[in-house]
Amino acid sequence: MGIGKLKKKIAKVSAEEKLRSLMRQYGRGLLGLLVLVMIVHDVFGTHGFLAMRRTQNEIKKVKADLDALSKENAVLEQEVKDLNSDPRLIEKIARDDLGLARPGEIIIRIPAGQQLEQNPAVKH
Repeated sequence: MGIGKLKKKIAKVSAEEKLRSLMRQYGRGLLGLLVLVMIVHDVFGTHGFLAMRRTQNEIKKVKADLDALSKENAVLEQEVKDLNSDPRLIEKIARDDLGLARPGEIIIRIPAGQQLEQNPAVKH
């Protein structure tokens, strides 16, 4: 074996020992730091725990809004059916909202300030 090869072998062994020494000295700390970074990323990252919770809360809110809109839609559908089939309801809307009257009827409007308050408990 030549002196050059021996120096290379010694340098190689020396470098491996330095690496082992560094790993013994800083390995646990680096591993702990890596685990800590991964935990922080899993909790606070863009797809982490907190983001998932926000998304779940948004889904719950959207579902609640959808349920409310579905109920409102059902009420409106029933109102449309009633308007198409109930002539008394149509007449009531025509009288109350549009101020229409049957032939021969006279409509007398009392200003809101002059109307008497009616107590629902007292019947005349």
